[in-house]
Amino acid sequence: MDFNMKKLASDAGIFFTRAVQFTEEKFGQAEKTELDAHFENLLARADSTKNWTEKILRQTEVLLQPNPSARVEEFLYEKLDRKVPSRVTNGELLAQYMADAASELGPTTPYGKTLIKVAEAEKQLGAAERDFIHTASISFLTPLRNFLEGDWKTISKERRLLQNRRLDLDACKARLKKAKAAEAKATVGVATGLLAPRLWLEPSGGAEQELRVAQTEFDRQAEVTRLLLEGISSTHVNHLRCLHEFVKSQTTYYAQCYRHMLDLQKQLGRFPGTFVGTTEPASPPLSSTSPTTAAATMPVVPSVASLAPPGEASLCLEEVAPPASGTRKARVLYDYEAADSSELALLADELITVYSLPGMDPDWLIGERGNKKGKVPVTYLELLS
Repeated sequence: MDFNMKKLASDAGIFFTRAVQFTEEKFGQAEKTELDAHFENLLARADSTKNWTEKILRQTEVLLQPNPSARVEEFLYEKLDRKVPSRVTNGELLAQYMADAASELGPTTPYGKTLIKVAEAEKQLGAAERDFIHTASISFLTPLRNFLEGDWKTISKERRLLQNRRLDLDACKARLKKAKAAEAKATVGVATGLLAPRLWLEPSGGAEQELRVAQTEFDRQAEVTRLLLEGISSTHVNHLRCLHEFVKSQTTYYAQCYRHMLDLQKQLGRFPGTFVGTTEPASPPLSSTSPTTAAATMPVVPSVASLAPPGEASLCLEEVAPPASGTRKARVLYDYEAADSSELALLADELITVYSLPGMDPDWLIGERGNKKGKVPVTYLELLS
């Protein structure tokens, strides 16, 4: 192998000079060229951006994949540039267990039918979670990783090079200072006859030339580094856009989960003989009437949950009189399509009168609009008074 001994010796000399300069600066024995305040602020902002980007990235990965072993496995696959194998989500795994349980315990029994319905909903939740993880990884995690593995590595490389240029510059300043001190001493020695005149002929011009070259290289590297640091502002803009995309995907995910669970709740409420609520009476609505008076005026009727089939339920509801006290006004938050004749269809932002009956499922209320009456889900309402 052919070695360039001169270059090797030169590199070793430069490294030694930088090490000496750095050590003397640490011990306060050498002067250090300070960067301007604007440059220092750029460096501090860049470091802060890098540190917080790392923390946000790691915690988002924990949010999307709570299992640390799975995260390590995905990291190794990425480093080996191999495709990450598809993994079943927790919701999909729960759905499979419920479906298998229903198959073994009896799919025609009330418990088995309910297991099947819940399994379908959990499978939908798992699919929504998978889509959310995929979208968040592409729109949010990938840009953060690209910054840390791309732009930040470039900035770090140029900062190290700037540090070396500064050490070289300060070392040249120290050599020039020593050369001038030696010249001044030699001048005094020649004037007093203590030194030979030939020492006066040794100039400090070489050190001055080295200083000019070092200053030029330092200024050039400082400008390159400054431009890269100012690019952090563009990084913030890009990360802001990615953050909006992450919030959008998370909103979509939770909206899907909410819709799936509302649909599941409606389906479970239609199963005859299905347990849909507690058998204890719901808490009476707030009113100015005393508990004794309210109990005396509250009609004793069967639970709405037990009013099946739908045709008979509708008839019973029409015959049920609202309590003398305890009715409240409610604003409808979302449109709601009645599942059967026992329920009341709702339109967003309309006002209706609602009240509860003894033994009624706490997730439902009786709603009245004009001459129409029916069950309404509490989650679709905002109680006003």
